[in-house]
Amino acid sequence: MKLESLKTFIVGNPPPGFGGRYFLFLKLRTACGIEGVGEVYAASFGPKVVAAMVEDVFARYLEGNDPHHIERFWRRAHGSGFTQRPDPSMMGVVSGLEMACWDIIGKAADKPVYELLGGMVNERLRTYTYLYPRPEDDPATFYNSPEKSAEAAAACVAEGFTALKFDPAGPYTAFGGHQPDMEILDRSEAFCRLIREAVGGKADLLFGTHGQFTAAGARRLARRLEPYDPLWFEEPTPPDMPEEMAKVAAATSIPVATGERLTTKWEFRRVLETGAASILQMNMGRVGGLLEGKKIAGMAEAFYAQVAPHLYCGPVVGAANVQLAASIPNFLVLESIRKWDDFHADILKTPMRWEEGYVIPPKTPGLGVELNEEVALAHPYEGDQLHLQMSQEPFEVAGEPFAGG
Repeated sequence: MKLESLKTFIVGNPPPGFGGRYFLFLKLRTACGIEGVGEVYAASFGPKVVAAMVEDVFARYLEGNDPHHIERFWRRAHGSGFTQRPDPSMMGVVSGLEMACWDIIGKAADKPVYELLGGMVNERLRTYTYLYPRPEDDPATFYNSPEKSAEAAAACVAEGFTALKFDPAGPYTAFGGHQPDMEILDRSEAFCRLIREAVGGKADLLFGTHGQFTAAGARRLARRLEPYDPLWFEEPTPPDMPEEMAKVAAATSIPVATGERLTTKWEFRRVLETGAASILQMNMGRVGGLLEGKKIAGMAEAFYAQVAPHLYCGPVVGAANVQLAASIPNFLVLESIRKWDDFHADILKTPMRWEEGYVIPPKTPGLGVELNEEVALAHPYEGDQLHLQMSQEPFEVAGEPFAGG
């Protein structure tokens, strides 16, 4: 079996745009006609640049090769250009190509990918959603209104969710971390208090930040949140120094979660060895692919750490997250973009199966999803912004209310 061709799709995510401004999908095809789909979560450059990176890596390391040889491909790409460093852009590209290889391997074997990663452990996967504005809510004010978020939380619990994420701690900036001011502390506590009152013990609260704070500032904030017993405090400090994050983890009873911006086993090793977090949130579209995710999950198991795959992109990464989560014993909870509905369903030929707060892993071969190319081609991305964009000003200048992730 040899890989023969590659197609890429830069797909604009139509309003309300939950999951990011665009998605970058790819499709590999073998000479014998088996196709595999992947998705890249590399946000440092514009999507056309990343698509060109995908084409370059495919031509150098995959074209004409057997898709089964994932470890060989991974090492060649990881060392490309004399690097051997945790490069998020390269690993994003590798992740998309690697998951497409697994999709082909699963189809050739007539097995879901999780059966090839050790077999199914979890027959259904608990999910959580970010609190998004409802149709009747004003997005310009929703993300800073604890009252509106509490109403949305109660509605999500009524739909079946048992865990909810929100991040009211102000704008995130390229100049972080910083100390939270009193307005941030008060607003964050109000969110936790009102959402806890709205959902009672029916749902876990997942307090998100985006690495905004210094360790000292994050400890101050954690003390304000502890009475409401969140399941986690997400990425309280920037991701580049887990030694600082470990100071927060040691000072609070709230479990610390991190990992959406990390890539490769080496970055996650630092998190585990320093005690920076006990919940790992790798994203299968960035971390280095499914095999790398499985290695990290195994490493985490030895530290009694759990895995909560992160999703702020499209449903192909989501499908890869499901395959990993189904196959590991230390799975905690899976991020959903709502109920895998709306455009996240339209872009697939068959939507993911979400039932009463759980995803049911598909039994179909490969990743279990197929890209609807007609829908993908009908929604080209026409903008020039990145998938996500931090504020370009220091916190004191960029201190306008958070406008949503």
